[in-house]
Amino acid sequence: MIESLIAILILGFGVLFFFKQGDSSIHEYVLDQASNIYDKYAPYSFKQIRDKVKSMGQEYTPREYLVQVCVFAGVAFGISYLYFYNIVVSVIYVIVVICIIPYLTYLRCKRIYSEFIFEQIQVYTTNTIMEFQTTQNFVKAVEGVYNSGVLESPVLDDVKHMIELAYKNGEITESLDFMNSKYDFHMTRNMHQLFLQITREGARDSNEVLENMLLDIDVLVEGVYRDRIDRKNFHRQFIQYGLLLYAMIALVQYLLGIENYLALLEKPIVRIALHGIVLFNSYFLLNGEKYYNENVGAE
Repeated sequence: MIESLIAILILGFGVLFFFKQGDSSIHEYVLDQASNIYDKYAPYSFKQIRDKVKSMGQEYTPREYLVQVCVFAGVAFGISYLYFYNIVVSVIYVIVVICIIPYLTYLRCKRIYSEFIFEQIQVYTTNTIMEFQTTQNFVKAVEGVYNSGVLESPVLDDVKHMIELAYKNGEITESLDFMNSKYDFHMTRNMHQLFLQITREGARDSNEVLENMLLDIDVLVEGVYRDRIDRKNFHRQFIQYGLLLYAMIALVQYLLGIENYLALLEKPIVRIALHGIVLFNSYFLLNGEKYYNENVGAE
């Protein structure tokens, strides 16, 4: 059994060495084929998100993905072997864990994209308010923001469509509804409601209200960034705690003794219970990872 484990570890390191030092054309071919399969079956909306993450320079490189696969496979093999002392079972767990990596990539890209959108909306709202204080016209203010170069797609494209709707309809209601439906943030809704009220009622002096709104946005953004730092620290501690739960089996083996533990593994009910523990801990980690990446605490 130990000899088999050593042989698999040597094989794994050999594969890693081949990918790092071997023929670059073979290396690139394997990565290209994996990318083609991924692009073929990935949802269209996620392809757009991933393209944006790539353009932001925050997409993992092929080497980083390879390291991620090796780390996940190594951890999965080590934990499952510690539980079951069975090469076949460990290989199955390794395959399952590797299949989960694209889902983790999906979650990570969604989080980065959500944070990017929030930052763009913050730029849109603050700059529109400052432009309005100069122009005293909402459409002109939005045009100023659009032409300033501070926005990026897709927010830039939506702002352009918003301006086109305003000129087409001769009023801003549909434009505001469009942006509110695309970007459901408190600061956009509050700002749009204020500008709609100013446009309809013809408020003479709105500078004080707009200044207060800018302060509210600053406070909101500060809270969001503070929340991101806290969540990142908590996420690191959460992963450590999750891995520690897996390692509790080592304490059980220490208390029982390896021979007694191996004898227990002969009983089907014990193996089922151990699989249940591994799956429960895995679900706990995966669910926490999902929460961390999807609930970015934008507002």
